[in-house]
Amino acid sequence: MRRVVIVTFPDFQLLDVTGPFEVFGRTTRYLRDAGLAGGYTPLLVARRPGSVTSSSGLSLGVHKPLAAVRGTIDTLVVTGGVGTQRALADQSLVAFVKSAAGRARRVASVCTGAFLLAEAGLLDGRRATTHWNACARLAARYPKLRVESDPIFVRDGRFWSSAGVTAGMDLALALVEQDHGREVALGVARELVLFLKRPGGQAQFSAQLAAQLAEREPLRDVQAWMADHPSADLSVEALAKRVALSPRHFARVFKQETGATPARAALAARVEAARRRLEDGDDGLEGVASACGFGSAEVMRRAFLRTLRVGPAVYRRRFRRAS
Repeated sequence: MRRVVIVTFPDFQLLDVTGPFEVFGRTTRYLRDAGLAGGYTPLLVARRPGSVTSSSGLSLGVHKPLAAVRGTIDTLVVTGGVGTQRALADQSLVAFVKSAAGRARRVASVCTGAFLLAEAGLLDGRRATTHWNACARLAARYPKLRVESDPIFVRDGRFWSSAGVTAGMDLALALVEQDHGREVALGVARELVLFLKRPGGQAQFSAQLAAQLAEREPLRDVQAWMADHPSADLSVEALAKRVALSPRHFARVFKQETGATPARAALAARVEAARRRLEDGDDGLEGVASACGFGSAEVMRRAFLRTLRVGPAVYRRRFRRAS
């Protein structure tokens, strides 16, 4: 049985803990039911004994306080959440993370747990990721890191890091696959009704939803119209005409208020529309491309690879919804 030590703190993100915890526990039952050896003993640890309360208000019982965690560790998992900032100021917690990592076979972080690994000096010179909304802060605070904002999870040697919230389950499944093989990981994913296990290199699709809404109502209307009409003419000239602005002025204020150029926003709208059709519909790739304004399946393929790091055909195979 592999000992998995999951480190948390007050105001942690609940799914950062319960997601991986369930994957490891379900894997142990899966192996046992299949008559196979192995499995995991996950332990939730925090600075103090008793319980620790998540940012959603639900409290979990702590198996051990940090001071009682001794001996070798198979996998150290550091979780994240809104309490990360205060946790970074807890020198005893950071010291524990550094010490425990030294006696662990591998080390992982979920969401903003990457900040604690970085604070302990464990990620210097390494590749890492975190929740898309915290990538810039991670890179600014720890310039020795190579922060990758797109992937679901990143592995650099024995150090793993994942994006936010549910991505911790993808990370845990990848660790299970490393230990027990692909078939076991897929079997556990099916039992958890995670129809497919996302690979680490796949983009954090939620990043496509990060574009801010414009302050001016006409520009917000244009954003909504783009999402509803991906096959329409979404050129700067056509969009500027809808709000009675010159193309140059429109492009400037659109970028200023949304953080994206009109061309980038148009591409995101078309990719989002194509994703929904690939997940829910039966149209061929050429039909999806035409309906979403790409013109051809090849143009759509290049757009998917550029924005999502996965082609539309592969995306459909992985994310086609059950009927």
